[in-house]
Amino acid sequence: MDRSSIRELAFKLVYSVEIQKTDDIEEAIKLYIEANEINSTNAKNYIEDAALGIQKNINEIDQEIEKNLKSEWKLERISKIDLSILRLAIYEIKYKEVPFKVAINEAVELAKKYGEDNSKKFVNGILASVVKDNEE
Repeated sequence: MDRSSIRELAFKLVYSVEIQKTDDIEEAIKLYIEANEINSTNAKNYIEDAALGIQKNINEIDQEIEKNLKSEWKLERISKIDLSILRLAIYEIKYKEVPFKVAINEAVELAKKYGEDNSKKFVNGILASVVKDNEE
């Protein structure tokens, strides 16, 4: 299983946790891995790390998103799909040292596949701003 496929599985878990508003993230991870018959140790470790890491750093990640939104936008206005993609990408960039070009490219690909027509531009714009802010 390649890294893009694993990242896509992690995105789907982050999205389902966001929709379900579950409090027991560890149980959600366990059930998700079982339901999707994920046997790869790499995949399990990555998915678990991403879900737990996003949960642990959710406030900082969401602040990064909010400060890069246009002034009339609020976090609640972002689609759950785009929000989940952004959270995963920002987690990878800030906490996992994934090269930002890789994280942004993967996020844009997920936005193309799962988001609305303007999702890829929106996701790309927010992530480019986040990277620019963090470099300054």
